Order: sequence, then C-alpha cells, then structure tokens
Amino acid sequence: MKIAKISVLTLATMFSGLLFAEESSQPEMTVYRSPTCGCCGKWLEHAENSGFKIKDVISSDMDQIKARYGVPEKLASCHTVVVDGYVIEGHVPAADAQKLLKEKPAIAGLAAPGMPMGSPGMEMGGRQDDYKVVSFDKDGHYAVYAEHGNGR
Repeated sequence: MKIAKISVLTLATMFSGLLFAEESSQPEMTVYRSPTCGCCGKWLEHAENSGFKIKDVISSDMDQIKARYGVPEKLASCHTVVVDGYVIEGHVPAADAQKLLKEKPAIAGLAAPGMPMGSPGMEMGGRQDDYKVVSFDKDGHYAVYAEHGNGR
C-alpha cells in the first residue's frame, strides 16, 4: 500500500510540474489599450487563443504609451503591446508575434499600421484587405516583415 501511495504522489508531483512548466512557457503580453476601443478586445481574444497570457492595461493616454515604447508615429495603431522586450503595435497576427519571439531579430518591434480590415480583431465578414506587418528599429528603419490578405 505504501508503494502505491508513493507512486501516486510521485505522479501527481510530476504532473503538476509539467502544468507549471507549460503555463510558465506561455509568453505574457502587456497590452495597453483605450477604454473605448472594441477591436482591441477582439485582438486580445485572438492573442489569448493563440497561447499568449495577457496583462490588460486600460489607458486614456495612448499617445504617451506609444512615445514611451518608441512606436513611430506613422506606424501607430490603436493598441500597443510589450512582450519579451519587443513592441507589437496594432493588429499584428499572433503568428507573426510568435515568429518574432522565436527568431529574436535585432529590432524594436512589429506594427500593422492603421487598422487593416480582416486583420485579427478587425474582421468584417468576408472582407480581407491586403496589408503589411512592418518591423521597426530604434533608429527609425522599417522593413516589411510579413504580408497578409486575399493574395497572401
């Protein structure tokens, strides 16, 4: 009987350790968003459904948040995310953020400028605009990171 109890306790300990390891491996995003923006909440759901843990921060001064994290004005969108030292601006697909975190390039972050129709959180039925996700660095350099839309 003692052996059975020890085996059960050992398995329970191993299982709880696996759960903790899986939970702690999920990247946590701090998402700054306006209290009046509905599409940001939809993007949050997209990120959570893609495996990110979310710290949701409501702010009435998004311009100050964007300035603090170095988001170039011409790349600005509605919400700003900080994850593992990178900035994600706007409706960037979670797959692009996951790729960024896996590859760890020497950039400041990614942006989906504006609010492209059909991007995560901006779904409008079947409408899917072509749009680009742009990488940016602290020196003001930009490059296309990914392309999305009907033809992509």
